[in-house]
Amino acid sequence: MKAVSRNWVASVHVALSLIGVPYAAGTSGVCRKNAVSCISSLCSSTSVCMSPAAHVKSRCTSYTGSDTPRFPVPDDKVDWDTDWPQYSPVNYTAPTVLKKPVWADPEIGAFSPQFNSLDGSVDRESHEGSYRIQNGKPLNPHGRTGLEGRGLLGRWGPNHAADPIVTRWKRDSTGQRVHHTNSQLPVLQFVSIKRLDCGEWAIPGGMVDPGERISQTLQREFSEEALNSLQASPSEREKIQKRITELFDSAGLQVYKGYVDDPRNTDNAWMETVAVNFHDESGNSASELPLQAGDNAGQVSWIDVDSSLALYANHLHFLETVAKERNAHW
Repeated sequence: MKAVSRNWVASVHVALSLIGVPYAAGTSGVCRKNAVSCISSLCSSTSVCMSPAAHVKSRCTSYTGSDTPRFPVPDDKVDWDTDWPQYSPVNYTAPTVLKKPVWADPEIGAFSPQFNSLDGSVDRESHEGSYRIQNGKPLNPHGRTGLEGRGLLGRWGPNHAADPIVTRWKRDSTGQRVHHTNSQLPVLQFVSIKRLDCGEWAIPGGMVDPGERISQTLQREFSEEALNSLQASPSEREKIQKRITELFDSAGLQVYKGYVDDPRNTDNAWMETVAVNFHDESGNSASELPLQAGDNAGQVSWIDVDSSLALYANHLHFLETVAKERNAHW
């Protein structure tokens, strides 16, 4: 299997409008209240699992949010092309998904999804390219996970998300950029939320709604999670919308587009995301935003970008790309 990092986009500058193509589905990364025992020691509740052989968080021994064990999958048996007659994955779809919320698909057999294509308003195409279909069900492009069904995910196949990374330069009381004492490079800050469900700091992101463009998801999720726009009065919401539009109309830096190694992944459902950086170079755009935790956030704050941060899912790798692209401290 190819490493999870194979689709990193090193330095692709894009205007927001360039990624405004139709995408759909039903938050990237993973969040756990307790560290989950995983097959590889590389995996923990805060680290990013980057196994040279295959995905790792997607093979954690217990499926996140449940007591359901996964069928153990060693590194050399992850690839679907590896013959393994003994493979007997556990079948599990969370009760919340089986209750048929609006963001979830029915069970296979109750409908006939059009995989590897735009299926009505639901995008079932993968950023990884065409994926296999076996017995009417899609197969995870990164291989076996030890669990079939959908787990906590709503869609069969790819579940698309978007992560907006809003940054600014850290400045002193005189307005000058602050440089790190070790690297001597300017320090970046990014808007981070503390998730209510697990207490980890993360980039404010979320799932792409059916028929929604990625550009719309990026703006909506940031507004809801970092600015609490859903609870704002009409006049406040209008002011927020104006400032947000100014920021998100600027050129963005796409730092990642592809598969996410996530403990919610199964053999038949998996997370994918697009992460885009929007940078306030002058300090008079994003810096003026009235940060207020909302939606799934317990707290929201500007946090210094640094390699020592412990963040949700693989968000630290997104920030590393941003810092290096902008020649900032890392």
